[in-house]
Amino acid sequence: MKINKWLVGTIAVLLILFISSSMTYHQQTSVPFLERMLANKPLNHQLLGVHFKYAGEVVSIDALGYFKFVEFFIRKAAHFISYFAIGVTAMIGLAKYTPNRWVRLVQVPLSVAGVAALDEFHQMLTGDRTPLFQDVMLDTIAGTIGVLIVFLVMARHRKSVSRG
Repeated sequence: MKINKWLVGTIAVLLILFISSSMTYHQQTSVPFLERMLANKPLNHQLLGVHFKYAGEVVSIDALGYFKFVEFFIRKAAHFISYFAIGVTAMIGLAKYTPNRWVRLVQVPLSVAGVAALDEFHQMLTGDRTPLFQDVMLDTIAGTIGVLIVFLVMARHRKSVSRG
């Protein structure tokens, strides 16, 4: 039996997410590291004008401080990258088991949304964490973008193979 490396990748990302969601904010905060690495606060002046609301809270240097502001973007990038990777690896990995690409086009984003919701629920059970519906939406969008990219690349590949 041949191991499906893409599904192993999906499972690896899911395991990392589970471990991460099991940690409190204080166990995984990058603020002390950022304080050491970005002590001179690069781009502070340029970032002072950036402010918006996320999950009903103001995100700005004034509201959070420089290092928590930078950490906010790192944490959201980690969300995006993780769920993008799940979308890509699951879309490719499930091709053998769900050969109809149109079914996978629906199946994988719905699965990503379910995983994202369960991950936020898991965070709710973990102390010092805030589950956010907005994170579920961010994760679902990231996974769906990964799925769409794979879908379009595979469609383009099929077209070029059928012509050639």
